[in-house]
Amino acid sequence: MKTGRATLAGIGLAILMLAGCGKEALDAPPPAPAEVSDEATGHYCGMLLADHEGPKGQIHLASRDEPLWFSSVRDTIAFLRLPEEAKDVVAVYVNDMGKAQHWEQPEAGTWVDAHSAWFVIDSSMRGGMGANEAVPFAIESAAETFRVKHGGAIARLDDIPDAYVLGPVDLSSPMPGMGAADADPADPDRPADGHDAADAHGHVQHPDH
Repeated sequence: MKTGRATLAGIGLAILMLAGCGKEALDAPPPAPAEVSDEATGHYCGMLLADHEGPKGQIHLASRDEPLWFSSVRDTIAFLRLPEEAKDVVAVYVNDMGKAQHWEQPEAGTWVDAHSAWFVIDSSMRGGMGANEAVPFAIESAAETFRVKHGGAIARLDDIPDAYVLGPVDLSSPMPGMGAADADPADPDRPADGHDAADAHGHVQHPDH
């Protein structure tokens, strides 16, 4: 009987330890945002993030040591919505464009949790791959300032329509009179450093899924 009781006690202890490990895993803080390296490539486009203007995104999965990179916030959100993509997401970060000084390549340290961000959709500013972008801001008032200047509407992550991030890219309305790469970081409507305004360059359409 003593042996049986000892066995049951051992099993009970093991169950408690496993339960504790599971709770620790659930309670573990999400990984911190990584910074874009020179080799970081977009998960969908397979191109260097440095080749694309606008805010970027990163998604951390429990099954991967390195984050998945996205050349646009639109693609980042699309990954979260597509049923065939991985669902073990532990963190999603996007560039806070209220903190970033450069539209074309937001600086290090400008990440915000996508779930707490405010997004301006349907604005005149284009993101990576020339697509309509969901421009993220950590502060609602900064999003409103951007919306007044560039048009569009403000939405939280879960309220952005699926069609906006999964539908075909509309390339018929480039940013008025210039390419995003030529924008003054303080005023994206004004060419930087006295350079002539450039036409928006050609981009491939967001892949259909």
